[in-house]
Amino acid sequence: MRILTFALLLPLGCIDTRASALPQHAIAVSELEAKADQALRQEQCFRYAELVSRMTDIARLQFSTGDSAAGEQTLSFVRQNVTKLQASIGDDTKKLKAAETLMQHTAFRLEGILHEAPYDNRDALEMTLKQVKNVQTQLMMEVFKK
Repeated sequence: MRILTFALLLPLGCIDTRASALPQHAIAVSELEAKADQALRQEQCFRYAELVSRMTDIARLQFSTGDSAAGEQTLSFVRQNVTKLQASIGDDTKKLKAAETLMQHTAFRLEGILHEAPYDNRDALEMTLKQVKNVQTQLMMEVFKK
């Protein structure tokens, strides 16, 4: 009986833990955003890829805890930073392959969120996924150019 009770309560404890972790993630994201904005031109691409990846994790957490409005707002920030990432791609970009790999993993996680998210949120998710895949393809083409 104790095992059954523990098994039933375990997921509830995980939800509380995830929700309480959101403020910590917000601090880490603001630090990453500051690093990306202030990075040298050749490092900005990778820094924005890191930021987009981390923000996607936060959006996944928000959607999984039922906070769809916050998840959509986070996706909006993801799209803004994907645009900055795209603008920072250049010939002298360092860590180009690492940025491309991060975008590939980010697209995979967005597809997972898309399959689990409520129907109302699918448009924002599809738009974000399309933008991430486009940048990932652009990064891949730059990697192959070199």
